[in-house]
Amino acid sequence: MGKPLNIAITGAGIGGLALAALLARAGHKIKIFDQFETPEPIGSGLMLQQTGLAVLQELGLRQEIDALGTRIERLWGLTTPSMRPVLDVRYAKWQSEVYGLGVQRGLIFEALYRAASDAGVEFVLGTPVVDFDPSVPDLALGNGERVTGQDLVVLAHGARSNLTPPDQGVDLPYGALWATLPWPQDGPFDAAALEQRYFNAKQMAGVMPSGRLDSKSPDTLTYFWSIRAELEADWRASPLEDWKRDAKALWPETEGLLAHFKHHDDLSFARYRHHTSKHPVIGRQVVRVGDAWHAASPQLGQGANMALLDAWALAQAISQTSDISDALKTYLKLRRGHVRLYQIMTWMFTPVYQGDSQVLPWLRDWLAAPFSKLWPAPQLLAAMVSGAIGSPLKRLGLR
Repeated sequence: MGKPLNIAITGAGIGGLALAALLARAGHKIKIFDQFETPEPIGSGLMLQQTGLAVLQELGLRQEIDALGTRIERLWGLTTPSMRPVLDVRYAKWQSEVYGLGVQRGLIFEALYRAASDAGVEFVLGTPVVDFDPSVPDLALGNGERVTGQDLVVLAHGARSNLTPPDQGVDLPYGALWATLPWPQDGPFDAAALEQRYFNAKQMAGVMPSGRLDSKSPDTLTYFWSIRAELEADWRASPLEDWKRDAKALWPETEGLLAHFKHHDDLSFARYRHHTSKHPVIGRQVVRVGDAWHAASPQLGQGANMALLDAWALAQAISQTSDISDALKTYLKLRRGHVRLYQIMTWMFTPVYQGDSQVLPWLRDWLAAPFSKLWPAPQLLAAMVSGAIGSPLKRLGLR
């Protein structure tokens, strides 16, 4: 490695924190800028795949997170009223040692935040970045100040940041209501599976085991309910019992979970966006990672894992050369193919399981689902969900 670099990162999300920890450990001077006064996780429980877990292993965090997450062996979905299986992904069909890990977002956030802080990362909080100049590069802050003298600016903000061009990508029609609830010890749910129920593609309920925040906390699950984004306000204005009646009709076994909801605010709403930036590298010294480069629906469970892979790839590229421009070219070479592949697959899969089409769910239920049981479909589905298609771990030198 050459001389230590001054690097600014916009956003204290999973990708930004992981990158900051990796670069600071390598001796670089890192500043993270975030609009919140106190960094905190945003969003529901998530699934870590073998790709994200491999990066956490390199960060020395996998053992801790593994111990508190819930090992998921299967993704399992039925359509009503026929109760036909329309989704059945078993990781063991791909490799016996591969699994998903259901975690609370706060668990991975706290581990990465601690790793970045311990590595000497400086946090500039309560100060949104409102613009950047790629030719310098420097940042314009919301308080009128400018941050200059950076060797590299990394855009690691969310998909809806003001730093994302408004004409880039599209808002997906369906989002999800979600809540984290105690795991019912004697309940009807599989503790090693993400389970879902569908009515066509317009209604979807999901239950995902999401582990614990710490060793003293109880096990949890994350409950999801799909809803068109423009109907969220109507949902909040309608009696909660009306929605509970629909949710129970779709999946009667969730009645005990629905009893936890006394007010509409007991559920949060997540809106999804799909975009892939045409310019992940801007100029010679500005680069995008995670959702700032590629955002998608959570149908394949890749968001956090792709951000972790981006962080690892960029850190490795910087470690190989003192020339920033060359490092960014290497970063794109390492990640562009895998990003394109999963963006395409997610774009294709999303309307099959969350959308208004009548034809796609019919094809899913009566054609795709039966064929998915035939070799080599089970192996390919498991490899796809695990993030393994495109061999990203081999390309990045990860175990």
